[in-house]
Amino acid sequence: MGALDGKSAIITGASEGIGAATARAFVDEGARVALAARRPEALDEVADELRSIGGEVVTVPTDVRDRAALQHLVDTTVEQFGGLDVVVNNAGVGHWDNVGIENGDLDEWRSEIDINLVGLMELSRLAADVMIAQGRGGNVVNISSGAGRFPSPEYPAYATSKHGVNAFTYSIIRPLRQHGIRVTLIEPGEVDTAMQDGEPPELRAQILRPADVADAIVWAITRPPHVLIGNLLIAPTAT
Repeated sequence: MGALDGKSAIITGASEGIGAATARAFVDEGARVALAARRPEALDEVADELRSIGGEVVTVPTDVRDRAALQHLVDTTVEQFGGLDVVVNNAGVGHWDNVGIENGDLDEWRSEIDINLVGLMELSRLAADVMIAQGRGGNVVNISSGAGRFPSPEYPAYATSKHGVNAFTYSIIRPLRQHGIRVTLIEPGEVDTAMQDGEPPELRAQILRPADVADAIVWAITRPPHVLIGNLLIAPTAT
């Protein structure tokens, strides 16, 4: 038996990187997974891989900036799997050009805030409504970044969005804990994902792998019911 047998999960940003790795880890542990991201073709590739190893998955193309799309994601998950037990708010974007205070593109700033923070907040709320009504607890996992703890003048909007994720997560831990819903903040350091495209191979070889973060997520949500892992800071040892 897997540690997540019988559990139903939503993972946003599931088409690549941490999201795809988390979906694999969840399927390995027996969970049924709704895969959400903006690119249907990439979602289908992940879904095909997971089905080939016996995974029960559904793809729900979703732009987390669209509240109706988030509601559809939650509704579809409940309809397909009979409930909702875990949400991993992983969808995120980082803009690395024209992002400083002197040359920042305001549209890109707003996009980062809407995707990285507002969408996460709204899906957390929608999922909490379902979990509270079910009365069987659950887990909400919010993926932040080391930038949420250590801001940089090089990308103020990204850092602000991740600081917001941290503050929001800490704000909802106590009220949701009263319903048996555990909320966990994950703060990874540099991870070898598409966000690192353009970095030298020798640097990418030294940073975290998406599976490292996925393993930590599985560990956090499979602790005994009386244990809450509120925060995990995960960093590569070499950088």
